[in-house]
Amino acid sequence: MSSTTLDPSAVAGPTHNAERQALRKAARASFMGNFVEWFDYAAYGYLATIIAATFFPQTDKTTGLLATFAVFALSFLVRPLGGIVWGHFGDRHGRRNALSWSILIMSVATFCIGLLPGYAQIGLWAPALLLLIRLVQGFSASGEYAGAAAFLAEYAPPGRRGLYTSIVPASTAAGLLFGAAFVAVLHELLSSEALHEWGWRLPFLLAAPFGLVGRYIRMSLQDTPKFLEMEQRLEHKAGMAPTPLRELLGQHRRSLAIGIGVTCLNAVAFYLLLSYMPTYLSSEMGLSERDSFIASTVSLATYIGLIFLMGRLSDRFGRKTMLVVASLLFLGLTVPLFRLLDGQPLLVILAIQICFGAILAMNDGTLPCLLAEIFPTRVRFSGFALSFNVANALFGGTAPFIATWLIQVTGSKLAPAGYLLAAALVALVAMLMCRETAHSALED
Repeated sequence: MSSTTLDPSAVAGPTHNAERQALRKAARASFMGNFVEWFDYAAYGYLATIIAATFFPQTDKTTGLLATFAVFALSFLVRPLGGIVWGHFGDRHGRRNALSWSILIMSVATFCIGLLPGYAQIGLWAPALLLLIRLVQGFSASGEYAGAAAFLAEYAPPGRRGLYTSIVPASTAAGLLFGAAFVAVLHELLSSEALHEWGWRLPFLLAAPFGLVGRYIRMSLQDTPKFLEMEQRLEHKAGMAPTPLRELLGQHRRSLAIGIGVTCLNAVAFYLLLSYMPTYLSSEMGLSERDSFIASTVSLATYIGLIFLMGRLSDRFGRKTMLVVASLLFLGLTVPLFRLLDGQPLLVILAIQICFGAILAMNDGTLPCLLAEIFPTRVRFSGFALSFNVANALFGGTAPFIATWLIQVTGSKLAPAGYLLAAALVALVAMLMCRETAHSALED
């Protein structure tokens, strides 16, 4: 009888290929949900003046714009609640299930904005319904960023978590970039009357097909190896484990505080530099809407182009190093760069936008991996979601509103720069209190 020897490579090869395929599918699934979410935010931000005229026509231009940004900001107030709900669901029932439901609810809500009648048709019901739908959006979207980053961190091979989790901020910027390009095309192809009457609805209606594709991709995935391992371990333990929120608040308060502090910079800088900036350049700096869109598009392209590099560098040099340097650069360069924006030709403004995009990419390309690494598997989704969404509720969604209000109150075009400086200082203090996490295994 002949004996056969099993070749380890015959097993390792298919297994390795299966892992790579699963990782690619996880990357696509994580990319899609955040892309849809921030495509909507881009459309809302870049069409803010038209939305203000549609839903708040009885006010002057500045008040209508403030009301539009207030609706944008109020949708973020439900994010901490959404973070708790989706975090609990994701830690208890799996990352895949949470992400599949969140993208479905978010896409339906975004689609409904495209169907809303304006103030001229239903009066005060129009802004009330807009606010209600934005609240539903905020609730559903609160699980997207955190869930996708935790999902990828748990799928990624050791030493490359920073690279793979940088897909999450890249997808948000890609959504903003596509939204900016889409709105720019609308401005070129449609008359002002057509844009105000029906054209502004088109980007919101696109959420339906995007969301269905994203949900399909996510439902075809298996949950992360880390989560499945945790489930197997818990099956052998008697009794019921504490709820993720109770364990998080009881045992991980320091990590939660660090997470909120360091995310402040992401929240303020992202929405000021990538969402509010077109409005700032056109309304405060006198730039045409076309040139404002071009400048913001260049900043977004820089951000996307560098963010994977920054994620990879964080694998090599550490999360703490990258985030501390990003905070210091914002502290040193924000005011000079904002001063240079006033009265400059388009090429100079483009150079300033590129600089801002590069610094923001250093911060945001590193942040999602850090937030996934400072919490153990049992509360990773909850810890990430709560810290990220508390910071964004307090400082991110309110950033366009606060920037507009600060300019109105102080009369200074540099007021948004001061707000960004404060966020950078808070993030720097938080990072100095944090340990390095890049070169350790994910905590179980």
